[in-house]
Amino acid sequence: MSETILIIGACGQIGVALTERLRAIYGNQQVIASDIREGSAALMESGPFEIVDATNKENIQEVVEKYGVTDVYLMAAMLSATAEKYPLKGWDLNMTSLLAVLELAKEKLIKKVYWPSSMAVFGSTSPKMNTPQQTVMEPSTVYGISKVAGEHWCNYYHDKYGVDVRSIRYPGIISWKTLPGGGTTDYAVDIYFEALKKGSFECFLKEDARLPMMYMEDAIDATVKIMQAAPEEIKVRTSYNLAAISFTPKEISEEIKKYVPEFEMSYAPDFRQDIADSWPDIIDDTQARKDWGWRHEYDLSAMTKDIIENLKANKDLWS
Repeated sequence: MSETILIIGACGQIGVALTERLRAIYGNQQVIASDIREGSAALMESGPFEIVDATNKENIQEVVEKYGVTDVYLMAAMLSATAEKYPLKGWDLNMTSLLAVLELAKEKLIKKVYWPSSMAVFGSTSPKMNTPQQTVMEPSTVYGISKVAGEHWCNYYHDKYGVDVRSIRYPGIISWKTLPGGGTTDYAVDIYFEALKKGSFECFLKEDARLPMMYMEDAIDATVKIMQAAPEEIKVRTSYNLAAISFTPKEISEEIKKYVPEFEMSYAPDFRQDIADSWPDIIDDTQARKDWGWRHEYDLSAMTKDIIENLKANKDLWS
């Protein structure tokens, strides 16, 4: 394989797992991890690591030219809940970084770009059940607004300049390897840590707040699969809907009780409930399944079993 990959935002929740997977596929030296700050020893010692400001095009270009990068995975972003606290900073990070990478691709310095979108592109006017690939998108968050704009920039650079840019709309992503990063769906990450650590959890969403979710293993599989697909298989150059499972806080708590019988759940909805209310309950990802063969593996039961087993085996993460 001739790919040389740069991951920008490699220290984030998805970035860590993506770096690990891509290094396993392409070789440690072919995958350059980068972030605005240093990462874990494991991340930095397993392959090349560079400090990169995602909003600085010249900084990114230096690393691209240093390593002969062909593919860029732009994972740096300010997530929904955090961006609502710092809206202008959120917009600047999310948009400036994307345009910098798209410009480098336009200038033929890189061959292929991956940029993640989100279900946050949908709003209260979008259909909540089986939200289709193409529908009304009127987001009410800075994060969602930046993702809608980003999708159209991706499509524009593909149509006007032939940039091979690929994207999927992630639902809420759940992982046991990294702590929450400021997203509205992050309760479904934190809950597992708190269940084992304290035996209780206070949820910032209502017990019946159903949201589309996905286990990290499936999210990484989808990311790798869309980037390995032949260009002619990619029919959508804004971003593909992606789905796996949808559940409520009450449903995930009941699943956890199978492994932690004494677990207690309480609810104290805050501003993040308003964000969740504007998002879909279930997303229709038929086009991704048809175009490039997307399939998810984990349901709520299988995911919970895997997370609990891994956290019990890695007590240093939460004890």
